[in-house]
Amino acid sequence: MTDGISGAGRGLVHHEGLIFERSVPGRVGHGLSARRFSAEGSAAADLPTSALRQVPPRLPELSEVDVVRHFVRLSRWNYAVDIGTYPLGSCTMKYNPKINEDMARLPGFAALHPYAPHAWTQGALDLMWRLERQLAAVSGLPNVTLQPAAGAHGEFTAVMMIRALIADRGEVRTKVLIPDSAHGTNPASVALNGYKVVQVPSGDDGLIDIDAVRAAMGPDVAAIMITNPNTLGLFESKISEIAEIIHEGGGFVYLDGANLNALMGKARPGDFGADVMHINLHKTFSTPHGGGGPGAGPVCVSDELAPYLPVPRVARVEAADGSVHFELQASAPLSVGRVKAFYGNFGMFVRAFTYITELGSDGLERATEMAVLNANYLRARLRGHYHIPFDRTCMHEVVLTDKTQKANGVSTMDVAKRLIDYGYHPPTVYFPLCVQGALMVEPTESESKAELDAFADALIAIAGEARDEPDRLHESPQSTHLGRLDEVTAARKPVLVAP
Repeated sequence: MTDGISGAGRGLVHHEGLIFERSVPGRVGHGLSARRFSAEGSAAADLPTSALRQVPPRLPELSEVDVVRHFVRLSRWNYAVDIGTYPLGSCTMKYNPKINEDMARLPGFAALHPYAPHAWTQGALDLMWRLERQLAAVSGLPNVTLQPAAGAHGEFTAVMMIRALIADRGEVRTKVLIPDSAHGTNPASVALNGYKVVQVPSGDDGLIDIDAVRAAMGPDVAAIMITNPNTLGLFESKISEIAEIIHEGGGFVYLDGANLNALMGKARPGDFGADVMHINLHKTFSTPHGGGGPGAGPVCVSDELAPYLPVPRVARVEAADGSVHFELQASAPLSVGRVKAFYGNFGMFVRAFTYITELGSDGLERATEMAVLNANYLRARLRGHYHIPFDRTCMHEVVLTDKTQKANGVSTMDVAKRLIDYGYHPPTVYFPLCVQGALMVEPTESESKAELDAFADALIAIAGEARDEPDRLHESPQSTHLGRLDEVTAARKPVLVAP
């Protein structure tokens, strides 16, 4: 290994330090004339002294070549859905079709300015209006906002609308029920809206204990937040009965759409009692996952909640002469207001609209069927090698545990790290929290039988290693540029200041 500056390393896997370590005083990445761009006669000359920096910003000084090579080398350390199977449970890391990217890069979409007048943006507004109709058809809930920037943002927006409606009723409700098998961000969305979280336990079958729901429901409960299928990969078969209990008590049923990939085209949440749900475009409708963005978490609601949707809303307006145009309308006295700058992440809307339009209703249904089939195929292949706490027909994901491997001192984390040596991104680990030592695997519909077999073979081989040479797993990964990191110390003692 080297000092991280020269770029030499192991084979073609370059050692790469921090970008500040590459900095050389005086080095620049441009060749602009200093005379032409001097402060004299520039915008800087018109600014008051108080608005000007007294010292230059502390940024690395690099050439263009330095910067490009640094980030390209880092990208080669990464894993992506374009490289191989990405089995993160509850994340639906499906392949992103490249036609989606082509459509999002059309000049009329990619170069569209958010402040452009409606007369110049009719195509974009038309697409958003049509996407809303598509999502309404999939969800069974007729009213949609595209504004929220992520799934958790959609959750927060949904609970905000419920809170506003209840306040307009003149009621005071302080609690929201959340099953222990619900999606992980639900409690935060509830707390941020000022509600108290009441956890509802699952029964021995992995499904919500309906008697516990009945006991917890009361005049102080605003809603229940249900993930269906739940994070155990099981369909909540009593969802309609649960919804009836909540509705009789004056509450609302929020359905977390994180696992919609197991339902789309087959079942509509609005039909089994949901009043509101969010949809992750990056999960179900193949727009890219992106490290905090560019996300999109549209929210679909019933007619009762429609007046509280964020503004502006896309409207299709028919003129007296029969012509049609689209506009963003902000007049809605009961709206919870704007929750995202402009109207949301438009590029994600183009990608999702392309995906849905290309597949059509039959294609969406087929994708769901393949996602469920793939998960059950893995469940069958891994039976006997890993403990499966709910070994029955699952939906789009299967939950394994390290119970069998624990006998030899091998943990879920050991299995996950060893998978990296076999060329796979680890599945979700230690979630859901209601299952000890969980490995949650979601293959999605993207994977062929050959890919599933290769992935299953890797996990089976690791199970054999855990039995015969467990110490090897404690030292994994072994084939990566960096070995196993001390993640606990990194989380508890982060280094946040550049050298």
